[in-house]
Amino acid sequence: MSYQIVIVDDHFVVREGLKLILETDKRFDVVGEAEDGAKGLDILKEKAPDLVLLDLNMPNMSGLEMLKEMQSLQLKVPVLILTTYNEEKLMIEGLQLGAKGYLLKDASRENLFYTIEAAIRGDILLQANVAAKVFESTEHQVTPTHLKKEINMLTEKEMLVLQAVARGYRSKEIAFDMGISERTVKAHLTNIYQKLEVTSRAEAIKAAVELGVIHF
Repeated sequence: MSYQIVIVDDHFVVREGLKLILETDKRFDVVGEAEDGAKGLDILKEKAPDLVLLDLNMPNMSGLEMLKEMQSLQLKVPVLILTTYNEEKLMIEGLQLGAKGYLLKDASRENLFYTIEAAIRGDILLQANVAAKVFESTEHQVTPTHLKKEINMLTEKEMLVLQAVARGYRSKEIAFDMGISERTVKAHLTNIYQKLEVTSRAEAIKAAVELGVIHF
């Protein structure tokens, strides 16, 4: 079974380039393309894709406006933002509106595939500085009591795994750096989720930022 992908970007060359790359792998199937948010919404109402690759700067309806409409319409489709190096502010707004992560438009084929699969699983891969900005609205809130208690229950290795996850490292990379198996990393993640009462990397990152265990 392949993952169904919709691409929403006003640049034809970008859409075609992504489509050609994705269709080299049988895991992915591009089932729709649109040049603005309004047409993108029409596709989402008609189809039920596994993921949307979404540009932010588009005419008629921008990517941010599309994300807002998706929330309003309760269209719960994972979204990855397509962005460039000079769009950090827009990208962070998009992540705050519910996007699962972001991809630079010059991302490698391997990174494209890995990030798409992670987003479909419900994971968010963010660098620590981006995570801090995404969750900055919680910066001045009181850290929940249970988090203050449970963070002290994390072992040294679990803390290292949590910090690595918050910095966007993959399980394979964490395993290599720590000299342990990928299976052990996943076991540590399961323990972290249970102790922090979260269910995904995204929530774990948010908890790590709130608790100040991420050091920039």
